[in-house]
Amino acid sequence: MAVRTIPLTIRMAGGTDIENITQSVAEAVTASSLQDGIVTVFVKHTTASIMIIEDEPGIRADTRTFWDRIIPPDSHWQHNTLNPGEDNGHSHLRGQLQGPSLTIPFAAGTLLLGTWQQVVLVDFDTRSRMRECIVQVLGE
Repeated sequence: MAVRTIPLTIRMAGGTDIENITQSVAEAVTASSLQDGIVTVFVKHTTASIMIIEDEPGIRADTRTFWDRIIPPDSHWQHNTLNPGEDNGHSHLRGQLQGPSLTIPFAAGTLLLGTWQQVVLVDFDTRSRMRECIVQVLGE
């Protein structure tokens, strides 16, 4: 069993920005030289998440609408009221609910994703920033 760790840095726009990172994850598996195992993708921020979606414009729009409905931006979130200048309480709550990571199996050096499954990074924050992800490949 071997482990390979590959960092990814991605510029994100905030505002529930969605970036498809499937190719980067697949390239990390290829670069690892491992054939069979699992790959974990982890984002090192509390206002962003990793998820699998069918990446097409309608789902991207629906994803933004879903998050705005379930955890709307609101200046009255305690994070915002207790920390002067903060406006991203909703961003933290969205990150908590969705979570920072996921794990995908791979075989023969290929991600075992379904036909329409794509790995995306979602940035819930209120401003543009660089996001750091870790892709960790475990296998043989």
